[in-house]
Amino acid sequence: MSAVSGVIFDLDGCLVDSEPLSLEAIASEMRALGIPDATAQEIGDRFLGVAMPVIADYASARLGAPVPDSFALRVETQLLTTYQTKLRQIPGATELLHSLKARGCALGIATGGSLKRMAATLELSGLAGWFEGTAASAAEVKQGKPAPDLFLLALERLKMRPGDCIVLEDSPHGVQGARAAGIPAIGFVGGSHLEGKRDSHAKILREAGASHVFERLGDVARHLLIQTESPAE
Repeated sequence: MSAVSGVIFDLDGCLVDSEPLSLEAIASEMRALGIPDATAQEIGDRFLGVAMPVIADYASARLGAPVPDSFALRVETQLLTTYQTKLRQIPGATELLHSLKARGCALGIATGGSLKRMAATLELSGLAGWFEGTAASAAEVKQGKPAPDLFLLALERLKMRPGDCIVLEDSPHGVQGARAAGIPAIGFVGGSHLEGKRDSHAKILREAGASHVFERLGDVARHLLIQTESPAE
């Protein structure tokens, strides 16, 4: 592919190791509603990277009745409380962003989380300064991943075309959304939520359309820095 000048990141599971916290918060609230066998693994296997309204519909189907309107808010409240003490960057995140920025690469976010959660995640993880005005939430578009809407919004904020960018994703829904928007995608399986199933998840990401899959952000950095080189370099 030609040299890229922008990288769009999924936030949870790619830059911050937040997926285990998020999946458990969802499962916990489902159990509180009367779905005793709800697990974080169940949610992760089915809905990794998917916006909360889709998960709420699934919870309603499992419950056999509509979940309360407060379901998403309760999940988010629990999650943001947990983030205060347990949210961590994925090793190598800051180094990756610094390397790309030094190369003149524009940086964007495309996350399935709400605007409030996105802002809190970036602030508490120390990453907010890298994405001023270039972070996009599924709450801002009609359809979240795997639809292309969120990635098209991210492109708009970066003022770039699909061929100018590449997407880093840990979910097949995200890879599919990027590809639907015409943006090449690479996969990441280094988050702790994929412990014990990295190889199988890498296969899923490739089947969804990821051209490459990496387990460490250091390897992502090396790959992306090659992609940002012009043919003359």
